[in-house]
Amino acid sequence: MIEADDTATAAALAALPLPARFEIVTAPAGLPRTKPRALNVALPLARGEHLVVYDAEDVPDPGQLKAAAALFRAGSGRLACLQGRLVIDNTDDSWLTRCFTLEYAALFDVLLPLLAAAHLPVPLGGTTTHFRTRTLRELHGWDAWNVTEDADLGLRLSLAGYRVGDLPLSTLEEAPAALRPWLRQRIRWMKGFVQTTITHSRHPVAAFRCLGPLGLLCAAATVPGTVACALAYPFGIALAVRHLAVDPLPAAPDFFANLVTATGLTVAAAGLGAMWLPALVGGLRRGWWSLIPWVLVLPFYYGLVSLAAWLGLVELLLAPYRWNKTEHGLAATSRSGAMQRRR
Repeated sequence: MIEADDTATAAALAALPLPARFEIVTAPAGLPRTKPRALNVALPLARGEHLVVYDAEDVPDPGQLKAAAALFRAGSGRLACLQGRLVIDNTDDSWLTRCFTLEYAALFDVLLPLLAAAHLPVPLGGTTTHFRTRTLRELHGWDAWNVTEDADLGLRLSLAGYRVGDLPLSTLEEAPAALRPWLRQRIRWMKGFVQTTITHSRHPVAAFRCLGPLGLLCAAATVPGTVACALAYPFGIALAVRHLAVDPLPAAPDFFANLVTATGLTVAAAGLGAMWLPALVGGLRRGWWSLIPWVLVLPFYYGLVSLAAWLGLVELLLAPYRWNKTEHGLAATSRSGAMQRRR
């Protein structure tokens, strides 16, 4: 899929001897110039029973397509999508990519498989998503104006009575190694989560009836909850530091005098546990022993996530549909060797 005025890409593709199974589709001129709009242009042309979205820079497990077809065949008709597991391959490029690797391990190896197993709403990743084509057409494809169309579609599937399953095979990805591109990407994600929240909070009673109390709580925690926690993060840290510095624990063992401090310590411990434990479990499952010490750096990493959330709110007001693109092909390292083979 290329844009109508992208003559450079069209010329480059014309010079390649592509196999017959590839088809170059030109999107008609129009707005928005986003990935979900391109997917919607291509959706009517899909001929297969199943459809999968990969990013161009991905390195998927070669057994994914057959495994997905088998899982769809064995599953019920309500199984509309399979989410593959995304893995950062250029881990050693910088401290950001190390933390990003642990973040993805927590999300795709721990959290999302649990949500899928419990038949709870799953905010999809933007790649390695395998669909039943008829279900996508029934839901009219993707929201072309949402800059995290994947998370939005995951919620729409749940609201329509469908479920997302786990495909336990990996797709290798390249993460931004420098702060500026990392921040631009994360600003888009946070902005899109707010867009998704606005879209799906218009009919809360209907959502409660479709998802049930646990499903609605899960949807609220994973989409608006992610943004809300990121926005509140620096204020919570500042309050904790101020309280410990100005008003430490009273000398007397007074229950009510210690209640506020004890509650704060409990919340702080729970927050650190939620930050550290899934990343630790995901890293250990992958056998990434050298990454385990970097789990301790995650509180600083999530401070940057908070910055991205605040900047995302600003961008939502100033440029709600801007798609901050991420440049790829810059990886300096590759754990698997796949990135070097492609360079």
